[in-house]
Amino acid sequence: MKKIVVTGMGVVSPIGNTVEEFKNGLRTGKSGVGHITSFDTTGFEVTIAAEIKDFEPSRWIDRKDARKMCRFTQFAAAAAVQALEEAGLVEAAGENGRRTLKSDPAKTGVVIGNGMGGFEVVGESFKKLFDAGPRRMLPLTIPLMIPNEAAANIAILFGIRGPAFTQVTACASGTDALGQALDLIRAGRCDVAVAGGTEACIVPFSIGGFQMLKALSVKRVDEPEKASRPFDADRGGFVLGEGSGILILESEDHAKKRGAKILAEFAGYGASCDAYHITSPDPSGEGGGRAIKNALADAGLKPEDVQYYNAHGTSTEINDPTETKMIKYAFGDHAYRMKISSTKSMTGHCVAGSGGLEAIACVLAIREGFYPPTINLDNPDPACDLDYVPNKVQYGEIHAAASGSLGFGGHNGVAVFKKY
Repeated sequence: MKKIVVTGMGVVSPIGNTVEEFKNGLRTGKSGVGHITSFDTTGFEVTIAAEIKDFEPSRWIDRKDARKMCRFTQFAAAAAVQALEEAGLVEAAGENGRRTLKSDPAKTGVVIGNGMGGFEVVGESFKKLFDAGPRRMLPLTIPLMIPNEAAANIAILFGIRGPAFTQVTACASGTDALGQALDLIRAGRCDVAVAGGTEACIVPFSIGGFQMLKALSVKRVDEPEKASRPFDADRGGFVLGEGSGILILESEDHAKKRGAKILAEFAGYGASCDAYHITSPDPSGEGGGRAIKNALADAGLKPEDVQYYNAHGTSTEINDPTETKMIKYAFGDHAYRMKISSTKSMTGHCVAGSGGLEAIACVLAIREGFYPPTINLDNPDPACDLDYVPNKVQYGEIHAAASGSLGFGGHNGVAVFKKY
C-alpha cells in the first residue's frame, strides 16, 4: 500500500491565523474564548464563543473572490492558500489575484468537511424573507450557504479539476474529509489532495439552536477564557468555535519526485458509527473505540506505538467520560501510559473545522516534540483518570499521534500520523 504524506498545512483559528501562530498558541496554552462580538447577545443565555480575530480575507485571496464567499468558505480558502504555499504547489498570484497550480490539475483533488454551511446567510436571508418578502433576499443566498461551496471555491481558485467533495458528518466532518482524501490517493485517483475542515457558525441562529439543546457552556461568563474545560469535574458544556485547518496530502512518490519537504506521514484512518442516538455517544465507548482500532490497524500500528492522542474532548458532561472509555477500549493498559489532551480547551469546538485543526496539532506535536496541554483542567473528573496533560505543555519524542472526532448522529473518525 502506497505511503501518503503531508507536505503543507494552513490554519485560521481562534488562537492564530497561521500555522506558526497556532503552534505558539498551543505551546503557551492560549485561550481563544471571549465574549461574542459578532452580534448582540441580548436575550441569549449563551454569550461566549471562540471567535476568529483579525481575519482579513484579502491577505490570502482577491477581494472580488472573497465577496462571493461565505465566511466558512473564506476560512477554508485562506487556509488552503497557506497550505499550498508551504507545499510549494502554487505559483505567485497573477493579475487576476489567483495562483497557478504546479501539480497536474486533473490528478489533484479537494475534500473539505463542513457541518453547517453558511449560517450567517441563512439567518440574514430568512429575516429578509419574513420581513420584506422573497425579492429582498440576497441574490447569492443559495450558492453562498450550501456546504459544498468551500470545496468548489478552492477548486475554482486554483484550477483544480480532479474530484472535489464535501464531507458532512457533523463534528467528525474534518477528520472524515482527511480519510476520504487518503483513500483517493491510495486508489490512484489523485496524486495530491487539499483536505481538512472548516466552519463559521457563531451567529444567532446556531447559538440559539445549540442553546436550546443545552449543549453550550453558560458557566464562567465573567471569565470566558476558563469556560472550556474538558475532563474537568466543573465543566459545563462546550464553547462554540470557528475556523479551518487544511492539509496538503500527497503520495510519497509524487512528493519525493518533486523534491517536496515532507512534514509527516498520514499513516491511517478509521471510522465507525455508534448507531445509538442522534446527539449522544454510545455510553459504552465501543463505537468510538472501534474507530480508533480501525485507524491503528490501517496504519499498521500497535496501541503502544502511539505516544499522543488528541481527543475530541468537548467539555460536556457526557462526552468526556465516554471518550475516556473509548480510549481505554482501544489502547488497553497503554491508555494510562500515553499523553492525551483536548486542544478544544483553547480553540473551543470548531465543529467541522476541528478535525483539520487537530490533525495539524498532531503533526506539529510530532515535528516539534511537544504535547499540547488541556487548559483549565483544575479539578479532574474521577471518571476521567488518564493523563490529559493538565494546564501546561509537556515535551517528549513523539513517533505517532492520533486525532479523534465524534459527530452528532454517532459518527466517529480517527486519523493517525507518524514521524517521517
